[in-house]
Amino acid sequence: MDELLTPGETAKADALAGNLPELIAAAGRAVARAIMQYYAPCRVLVLAGPGNNGKDGLAAAEMLRQSGWPVEVRDLAAATADDVARAELVVDAVFGAGLSRDISPPLAALLGGARRIVAVDVPSGVDGSTGAVRGFALQAELTVTFFRAKPGHYLYPGRGLCGRLVIRDIGMPDALLDEIKPKTWRNGPGLWSLPVRTPTGHKYTSGDVTVLCGTMPGAARLACAAARRAGAGMVTLAADAPMILPEAGLILRAEKLETLLQDARRRCWVCGPGLGGEAGGKLAMLIAGGRTIVADADALTACAGAPELLAGVSVITPHDGEFARVFGPVGDDRLAAAREAARSTGAVCVLKGASTVIAAPDGRAAINVNAPSWLATGGTGDVLSGIIAALLAQGMAPFEAACSGVFVHGAAGEKAGPGLIAEDLPELLGAVMANI
Repeated sequence: MDELLTPGETAKADALAGNLPELIAAAGRAVARAIMQYYAPCRVLVLAGPGNNGKDGLAAAEMLRQSGWPVEVRDLAAATADDVARAELVVDAVFGAGLSRDISPPLAALLGGARRIVAVDVPSGVDGSTGAVRGFALQAELTVTFFRAKPGHYLYPGRGLCGRLVIRDIGMPDALLDEIKPKTWRNGPGLWSLPVRTPTGHKYTSGDVTVLCGTMPGAARLACAAARRAGAGMVTLAADAPMILPEAGLILRAEKLETLLQDARRRCWVCGPGLGGEAGGKLAMLIAGGRTIVADADALTACAGAPELLAGVSVITPHDGEFARVFGPVGDDRLAAAREAARSTGAVCVLKGASTVIAAPDGRAAINVNAPSWLATGGTGDVLSGIIAALLAQGMAPFEAACSGVFVHGAAGEKAGPGLIAEDLPELLGAVMANI
């Protein structure tokens, strides 16, 4: 169930499935069963809106009544603040994921009086396509949606407002997806397969990664460590001047980039981490040389206001600040922003953050959900660049390499636990990838 459907695609699925009354009855049963699974019997108020979301709520109310729960139903015109305050549990069936306007202040005041909330489809006020809040949104404890989740369930702030998300089958056939052809997924191993070494393989068949090193070598060394642990057969740190490297097995080449580019085996490069003001010129040389490039950090800053300079790069990995410098502010729609960056540059865009989005130039996109908050510490982005480069070097296509790299990175962060530092992550990659 990794496909994510926009509200428009969900409406198309409803239309293709037909028999809307039966779907509404099934959705109501799904909501009621989820409530009975997670809550003890209590006084329930169902707030029902004017559309199908409200009808789902009415169907849920009927099943709860039949199961002996005390249930009241109010439409928006009849509901009062006292009704909401008196209820022990409020079922929010006011607006679904396709809300196209902001919640009004009076309605926000009414909804805001609820103590505990179960949302039908999405919490009212959350945009199902973007996760953005339309004026006001409830904090739900439980959100019940149907058939497939929506992007807004996994994009902040919506993701944080959904509470526990459950996706329930209501009898819609999976074959509908062949007609809808969704282009957005929840990131996971269903989208990609990690490289597997053959019995006769050797270090050169496992790919070669070169990481450019500047005046701040720590970032480049983190990328190198990650690339080695993620399976690259040969990893080279390319520095303009000699340096002492304690890591056995890491190759140091203190040569000019022009010289290194003469070796055709050096196909995959990481450009940007700790590179400083040299990044722009070196990035241009790599692009001119037709190399496979992961561009991050200083390489992105070198392209501020000039995204056309990234044409020829395979994967870019900006956080929101770097993205804004190159493309302009991300805005409320992270999916649209990442897709446009990918389309305009021809590179897969990994828009890093609490809701990391991976977008391909052809419009495919994935939302990553497995990364813990403690990954937000210095150097973890350099590790991610190294992982993606190693997967590219082993033959993965850019979109799949970026998606799997982000997922592996998140899984390693989860395994490390709170208090992790970037240096912890490479040591965990082998076990994480073996488990996947």
